[in-house]
Amino acid sequence: MPAVTQEKHKDGDFFVDYEDKVFEDVKAEPGQKALVTFHTVAFEGSIGLVNMLNAIRLARKGFETSILLYGPGVTLGIQRGFPTLGDAAFPGHQNFADNLKKFMAEGSKIYACRFALQALYGHGEAALLPGIIPIAPQDVLDLKLLHVRDNAVIVDTWTL
Repeated sequence: MPAVTQEKHKDGDFFVDYEDKVFEDVKAEPGQKALVTFHTVAFEGSIGLVNMLNAIRLARKGFETSILLYGPGVTLGIQRGFPTLGDAAFPGHQNFADNLKKFMAEGSKIYACRFALQALYGHGEAALLPGIIPIAPQDVLDLKLLHVRDNAVIVDTWTL
């Protein structure tokens, strides 16, 4: 057997050049908008958290940014916790809530489809994190169309 002589990795080691940015750091021009949609189930994959971080980043780049939670995406915006609401039952349990609250605290808006909230997942508007705006199912398409009309950046996320 060949001998492995390479030193073991340790905390603080670098594996990639994280400072080598290839593209310019794009900032929004005055009046530019962005919409990030979520049609994904909470805790079923990383896309919900990744796109929350992207939405926060878009807002910080100066885009008037909104989040749309529809279909299973509404599960990202409901209050959760154990043993009581707001408690973290395990590390990362409140990642969605914490990031959505941060997004709203920095001046951005979040919309949640009432149909998905009640008909699909059995929750009422009171289950939403404070500050999330419930909308009619017909508003889901119109919100997207308004952003298309305004030439907004749109990040559509759809997972099954």
